[in-house]
Amino acid sequence: MDLRSLPEQLSSFQRINQRRTLIERELKIDLKNTAPVESVVGESEKKNCEQMFGVVPVPVGYAGPLKVTFSNNQLSEIHLPLATTEGALVASVNRGCKAASVSGVTITKSIDHGMTRSIAFTPGNQSASLDAIVQLLRGNEGKWKAVAEATSNHLKILSYDIDIQKKYVFLTIACDTSEAMGMNMTTIAAQAIADWVTGSNPGIACPTIAGNVDSDKKPSRRTHDRGRGMEVTASTILSAETITDVLKSTPEAMLATADAKLKAGSTLAGAIGANLHVANIIAALYLATGQDAAHVVEGSLADTTVSGSSTTLRASLPSSLEISVRLPAILVGVRGGGTALPAQNQCLNLLLKNRGGLSLKKQLAESIAAAVLAGEVSVLAAQASHDLAKAHKNLAR
Repeated sequence: MDLRSLPEQLSSFQRINQRRTLIERELKIDLKNTAPVESVVGESEKKNCEQMFGVVPVPVGYAGPLKVTFSNNQLSEIHLPLATTEGALVASVNRGCKAASVSGVTITKSIDHGMTRSIAFTPGNQSASLDAIVQLLRGNEGKWKAVAEATSNHLKILSYDIDIQKKYVFLTIACDTSEAMGMNMTTIAAQAIADWVTGSNPGIACPTIAGNVDSDKKPSRRTHDRGRGMEVTASTILSAETITDVLKSTPEAMLATADAKLKAGSTLAGAIGANLHVANIIAALYLATGQDAAHVVEGSLADTTVSGSSTTLRASLPSSLEISVRLPAILVGVRGGGTALPAQNQCLNLLLKNRGGLSLKKQLAESIAAAVLAGEVSVLAAQASHDLAKAHKNLAR
């Protein structure tokens, strides 16, 4: 099947339909349910998906409102569009929003580490050495940074690391990419650096500009510990009354579940990130707002912590719980990728507002962290009260 050589006068929507017709005819299969509505296609056939022949609708549910104090100290309510096919997820996050909103979620940490790429260099002949490559990079920092930043008006190198492993020198750049998630932008900048280094130094070779030290779309201890993209920590305090009335559990039961699951169980498994189901909420929000869904991998490297405090004479029984979640790598943008697609853009507009000068990209990352916390709160309570299986039986079958 030739799905590329279509008449030039066809619109994107017409090309999508013609490809689907060709596939159906050639493979003798019915694909009519993948036929898109023209108003939601946008520029996807040109910018987001090659050889596009249709769409696969994903249900979007509402959860909220969720009361959040952002990193600029502005208190606001957010409304969550969650794209998912997992029954019970939206209901659970919605319950978590209700419980966490009693005292509110507070963003206690918000750092932009920048988008990263790791360039691998190696001696191409005997005239070069690992030390010589390191000296070249350190001694010409201003030059290769200028080469990289010249590739885009929206890219600025924030920091870099140099590591030696076996016969390779890895240069990992971390870039501010403005309102875009910036993976493509950073990749183009990395290629420019590699071309400059190898072009002006024939004794140095570059096997790859994506050398896995950045761990793009892969789990790694380095990403967990150091952060990548946006690192955000969100916290909330749940009173015993809220836990009883809203979450149908008790502080001591939730503490016991957290100790077994987040501490003992995660340690036994060798987990990179100890949490309940962070990937669920990240995936749902990434899909709804046009983010790169594969970055759920880094997003799931989160740590949820639970601690109790008591104001009563019976100190062994907590009267409240503080629950926090640290997400070291939220990789999002509000420009580029799928964010301009009609439906995804509307979901972004539902979630994001003008909140005291906080950039939309940072606001999106902090909103995701707050939503993740709401999801963690609800599932922790469900497991503590042994309602998890019942909820899935009632809502997800």
